[in-house]
Amino acid sequence: MLRLLRPLLLLLLLPPPGSPEPPGLTQLSPGAPPQAPDLLYADGLRAYAAGAWAPAVALLREALRSQAALGRVRLDCGASCAADPGAALPAVLLGAPEPDSGPGPTQGSWERQLLRAALRRADCLTQCAARRLGPGGAARLRVGSALRDAFRRREPYNYLQRAYYQLKKLDLAAAAAHTFFVANPMHLQMREDMAKYRRMSGVRPQSFRDLETPPHWAAYDTGLELLGRQEAGLALPRLEEALQGSLAQMESCRADCEGPEEQQGAEEEEDGAASQGGLYEAIAGHWIQVLQCRQRCVGETATRPGRSFPVPDFLPNQLRRLHEAHAQVGNLSQAIENVLSVLLFYPEDEAAKRALNQYQAQLGEPRPGLGPRELPLTAHHLTLRTSSASSSDPWGRRGSSTMPWSTWGPASRILTPGPLQLSSLRHLEKSSDVLLLEGVTLTQDSRQLNGSERAVLDGLLTPAECGVLLQLAKDAAGAGARSGYRGRRSPHTPHERFEGLTVLKAAQLARAGTVGSQGAKLLLEVSERVRTLTQAYFSPERPLHLSFTHLVCRSAIEGEQEQRMDLSHPVHADNCVLDPDTGECWREPPAYTYRDYSGLLYLNDDFQGGDLFFTEPNALTVTARVRPRCGRLVAFSSGVENPHGVWAVTRGRRCALALWHTWAPEHREQEWIEAKELLQESQEEEEEEEEEMPSKDPSPEPPSRRHQRVQDKTGRAPRVREEL
Repeated sequence: MLRLLRPLLLLLLLPPPGSPEPPGLTQLSPGAPPQAPDLLYADGLRAYAAGAWAPAVALLREALRSQAALGRVRLDCGASCAADPGAALPAVLLGAPEPDSGPGPTQGSWERQLLRAALRRADCLTQCAARRLGPGGAARLRVGSALRDAFRRREPYNYLQRAYYQLKKLDLAAAAAHTFFVANPMHLQMREDMAKYRRMSGVRPQSFRDLETPPHWAAYDTGLELLGRQEAGLALPRLEEALQGSLAQMESCRADCEGPEEQQGAEEEEDGAASQGGLYEAIAGHWIQVLQCRQRCVGETATRPGRSFPVPDFLPNQLRRLHEAHAQVGNLSQAIENVLSVLLFYPEDEAAKRALNQYQAQLGEPRPGLGPRELPLTAHHLTLRTSSASSSDPWGRRGSSTMPWSTWGPASRILTPGPLQLSSLRHLEKSSDVLLLEGVTLTQDSRQLNGSERAVLDGLLTPAECGVLLQLAKDAAGAGARSGYRGRRSPHTPHERFEGLTVLKAAQLARAGTVGSQGAKLLLEVSERVRTLTQAYFSPERPLHLSFTHLVCRSAIEGEQEQRMDLSHPVHADNCVLDPDTGECWREPPAYTYRDYSGLLYLNDDFQGGDLFFTEPNALTVTARVRPRCGRLVAFSSGVENPHGVWAVTRGRRCALALWHTWAPEHREQEWIEAKELLQESQEEEEEEEEEMPSKDPSPEPPSRRHQRVQDKTGRAPRVREEL
């Protein structure tokens, strides 16, 4: 009966026809305790399906309000009970030694005190929830994981925009549509609906407002914009607002981790595994789940709505901006507090150390009590390293196993010249962090390239080997068997043609006799050569896998180079979507987010233009420039720290082998494995044919499509060497 009456009761709460609708989603029943969001949402969808638009709006809005109210109750009750001395953990437990390690609480005493404190905290939370939510408290308002996901994806707003449209409330329909679209930018139907709303005469530009995005994002963007305009005094309050809002958002997220719906979801995910253990197994299992949830809050707080990955280094970067802004306006004490807070996250941050020394020198005499600002444990105690494929911590920094690349060996270290033999790789030197291979010259390191995780190495190919690979690309293109962009105009500029050849396509062409097997085998070998060297230089403790290999040629189109202003390849990063306006890089599709290191092995230099260059994240400030040449490898990490582009090729044909590497074995290049197997099969077949040939026939093999086959006694294609 109550469920039948709920739509009618909520319908009475709607404003009368013609009355102005308040902006946003204001509370429909002021002072009333929240209802069960799952029941409200289910009833709202039933009303929507039945075409009862007004009840659907009321139910969906009440579901959103109740869900938000539940979060506030959990946050408030958690804070008040944590501050209640009667529900606090006894101080004797905070530093208690192990039961058998000497004096201190016995096992029975610490166990009783621990459980007594937990019971007190539970009783405090239960009573607080009952006062705020009514009888039953949070226990009667449990929310399942499916509903949490729906609210996280903002699905109620998808239904609301349609219902508002049917009720002729176009302003609210546009706001609901925009709110949903911000979190779901790839939703094609909503994209079309948004375009329709913009064409409607009754919809104003102000109607497209986000009703859900936390306010700290607006303050963050405004603060960065003001700071970029050198208006530090105006930027400071907005940056401080953004920081406090970020921390508050994180605290709210962490409070949700202790809610009953999270516990229920954890039990569902474990499929009842918790019931198989005892008391302490259950406590430990739930506590681990809570800690994991709290850790995820770091990334969720730093993730913009509609984005899949967090803003890199979000909270530490806010502190960096604050200390810079305070220093610009002369607030040296506040600048020191914020830079000391940065060092809580990264004690070895050289830039922060230099800034601290500068501020202290300007301030003069040391001031007692001047230290880092009081950040909650939520912040600097959550910089745990993760084990994801990218090995990045929650702040977007790369894994701690990676040393700063400026500490790698000096560029003047010249190793033995000559070609690099895969069959006889020999470590010549391993001094501190330097690990190189025979036959390779380290030409420029990260410091000389004005960046991090960059290197230029020469000597990976001889001129003869470059010639073989250039001939392979030419033969494949001449046969009309190109992969990639089929030799048409480049997708990046109308002034060049773009040709691409994968290792598998090369192997298939070699098997068909269209190209020589020597070039296909060399392509496969060289790609493994680059992978071995990249791993040895950048990631000696962690194996790298090839994720994609592409032989690419860019050719200038004659007659279309006059007054050319574009690039051969615009500035980009290889594993994230670069936003030059904000300097941020979104590690999400369509970027290849699993790529960790990139390599460009050049085959020629007989062309004009086509230099590789690195920039700052703004895509404007060039930090380094590298001229291609045969056998030169430019290797670098694939993230936001290495935005790069290619200057226009204005004459000739520029060819290079582009390679991307990953730490994730599941993203290993399967085509490379298939190409290797295909070439091995072809080689075995050729050996069998040679064995079947009559030995008494001294005549040479007649010319055919196999005329380029060259093998030694082991069946392997011999290395091509330069004739001196």
